[in-house]
Amino acid sequence: MSSLPASFQSLLAKAKQFHKENKKFILGLYRRRDLDNLFHEQHEEVFSKVDCLQCANCCKTTSPIFRDVDIDRISKHLGVRPSLFTEKYLHIDEDHDWVLNQAPCPFLGEDNYCSIYDVRPKACREYPHTDRKNMSQVLELTYRNTMVCPAVVMMVEKIKEKVK
Repeated sequence: MSSLPASFQSLLAKAKQFHKENKKFILGLYRRRDLDNLFHEQHEEVFSKVDCLQCANCCKTTSPIFRDVDIDRISKHLGVRPSLFTEKYLHIDEDHDWVLNQAPCPFLGEDNYCSIYDVRPKACREYPHTDRKNMSQVLELTYRNTMVCPAVVMMVEKIKEKVK
């Protein structure tokens, strides 16, 4: 697997170092009327500059949730029964969700490309969830994603500058 660029490693190290402050800041945004706009503006700006193929840390370290429709779609694409797919690749976690048995994702290639990209789970398509409506519902997840996604760290840092 490709290693993370030094700049991304640095951002993730900073997120770990300041995790308590970041959590307090992110969760403190809950009542802001402009919360969605704050994140959406930064999402567009950051992802105009960040190439996820240079990173793929989400695919290397975490598992998306697989819904039944995801399992059916991916199984069909792979030409296997859903039961065989779940037996081979998934387990049910403590939240009763289907997740991968291993990290990195078995569908992630050495070049950071996803071999099931066109049929990937909804959670992968929406990651890191910073462009969705009602950001107040995913602030805890956004905080957790600062530990995984350098782009989210960049967004949070830019939002900090903007709201100070």
